Amino acid sequence: MPQDNSEDLFDAKATAAAKSYDSSSIEVLEGLEPVRRRPGMYIGGTDERALHHLAAEVLDNSMDEAVAGHANRIEVTLEKGEPGTAGRITISDNGRGMPIDEHPKYPGKSALEVILTTLHSGGKFSGKAYATSGGLHGVGVSVVNALSALTRVEVARDKKLYAQEFSKGHPKGPIEHIGAAPNRRGTTVTFTPDTEIFGAQKFKPARLFRLARSKAYLFAGVEIRWKCDPELASEDVPAEAVFQFPGGLSDHLKEQVGSRECVTTEFFSGSQDFPANEAGDQQGRVEWAIAWPLWSDGSYSWYCNTIPTPDGGTHEQGLRAALTKGLRGFADLVGQKKAKDITPDDVVTGSEVMLSVFIRDPQFQSQTKDRLTSPEAARLVENAVRDHFDHFLADNMDRGKALLGAVMERMDERLRRKQEREIKRKTATNAKKLRLPGKLTDCSGETGAETELFIVEGDSAGGSAKQARDRKTQAILPIRGKILNVASASADKIRGNQEIADLTLAMGCGIRKDCNPDDLRYDRIIIMTDADVDGAHIATLLMTFFFQEMPEVVRRGHLFLAQPPLYRLTAGKESRYARDDAHRKELEETVFKNRKVEVSRFKGLGEMNPQQLRETTMSPESRGLIRITLPTEYEQRAGVSRLVDELMGRNPEHRFNFIQNRAGELDRDMIDA
Repeated sequence: MPQDNSEDLFDAKATAAAKSYDSSSIEVLEGLEPVRRRPGMYIGGTDERALHHLAAEVLDNSMDEAVAGHANRIEVTLEKGEPGTAGRITISDNGRGMPIDEHPKYPGKSALEVILTTLHSGGKFSGKAYATSGGLHGVGVSVVNALSALTRVEVARDKKLYAQEFSKGHPKGPIEHIGAAPNRRGTTVTFTPDTEIFGAQKFKPARLFRLARSKAYLFAGVEIRWKCDPELASEDVPAEAVFQFPGGLSDHLKEQVGSRECVTTEFFSGSQDFPANEAGDQQGRVEWAIAWPLWSDGSYSWYCNTIPTPDGGTHEQGLRAALTKGLRGFADLVGQKKAKDITPDDVVTGSEVMLSVFIRDPQFQSQTKDRLTSPEAARLVENAVRDHFDHFLADNMDRGKALLGAVMERMDERLRRKQEREIKRKTATNAKKLRLPGKLTDCSGETGAETELFIVEGDSAGGSAKQARDRKTQAILPIRGKILNVASASADKIRGNQEIADLTLAMGCGIRKDCNPDDLRYDRIIIMTDADVDGAHIATLLMTFFFQEMPEVVRRGHLFLAQPPLYRLTAGKESRYARDDAHRKELEETVFKNRKVEVSRFKGLGEMNPQQLRETTMSPESRGLIRITLPTEYEQRAGVSRLVDELMGRNPEHRFNFIQNRAGELDRDMIDA
């Protein structure tokens, strides 16, 4: 019999590979080279959106100067630039101007050069230079510099003009004093994106024009001047324009609503400074503008420190709470007892809402800043808006009654639809009683409250959830670990999977082309998993299932994520729960300041007793939910489909590339936290 020497061959190859893998194999990226190697980690990719994000980063810096009270004029200029390039953008302000003196930690380098060539450098970390700002991580203008073929910065300070040029993140020479500037101050940044990074893409004048215009609306104290090459101008984009809106968001809303008839002839708009904290520091301010058109699908714009937060967040929650409580209070004043059933969705659905907050050290759900998570924002906004809304309703009783009537009509319609769904749900339950999943613990649904289905991970968590639930309105469906990834499975495999079959039966509305959301047996579908990596994976698989098999259920806003706490903090007889490390730190610095705190970490939902689970995660009075929705615009929906396919589809190379491009974001988020 021939001798098997495969093991020896493997050992020999491993030894040779080990010898070639030495210290010289370890590559250290310095300066801005990581940005050029992996631009997706810093601006989300190299597509058209990322290209225009460069202009937003520079404009945000000038806006921060304006919001801080140091500038009142910003100029945005778009030129064609050299042939084959995206174009050339110049953004200037009349603020303080970047510091040009030598940086104490970098001898021989000006502060300007450090800001342009070093990640995580800037004046927004300590809060001394900027009380509120859109930039948090000190990467914006340095990333723009790294991804530009040419960047020129001019600074006018103390009646002198300085300039320095860069190419692909590297200085072309030292900073130079180029002359006197007796009538000039501030910073001017001119850049041309690098075709090696962005290819042949061009700046879209209309997109930049809308960006400049929106920033002027967000801060009434700034004038923004727009200018573009005459060859780039069009019917929608003038060669020159000046934006200044003394009414701020109110002016924007008037333009957006136009001639449409509204429930109230006067919009509810205003602004309010937040009170100072215990240390005497100003906590920021809020501005809002809301209209209730008679016929509208609704439009919602949320901002924090002039940065759009399309997914809303805690500032949105504060506004919704203020409006809902205000209307309920007005209803009590006029003797309308039925208004106790008004919900925030009744008040906001179909309205045109604009909300802008300026707060210190904001926290966001991710690097893209799509959702504000700063806990204090909800309280600050609610307290600031509530008093103004009470006056808006009571100062003109006819106006207040008109709005209350419109909201109550929406409430009645919602309750009518809920009652119809409840009848259908009960009918479906009776007709298919024997076909409902064996593990489903259903609710009776006999009260007027909205019904909910909690999808929980495992029998242990399911047991706690069954004890913690409201039996009349809350149903529980335990699932066994990680369900099938429907995005990469064949139709036959999906049909033959027991967990998928149980989910489909529990919903009662069918899947794919047969899906009818009107037959959905519950008003809310709530995914409730452990606050760990495995729990996040299970939640992702479930969201993929609903996205692919029941997209209309998601689009109508029936799908939610529960937010179980990660920590329990106790000092004496007082206990609080923290969602994550940042929330825990906030509680330790506020509620439990200078007190000895005992911290326990929940490894999973099954570790909570039923009372804790109900109090923190299941009770509508005290829990927090994240609504999962789908965009209404076709292009945005297509983007979501591509992302799901990229992350959950059959091609593992797409996931590998996605992880490679974004691997550094986790570390940066942990550092920021």
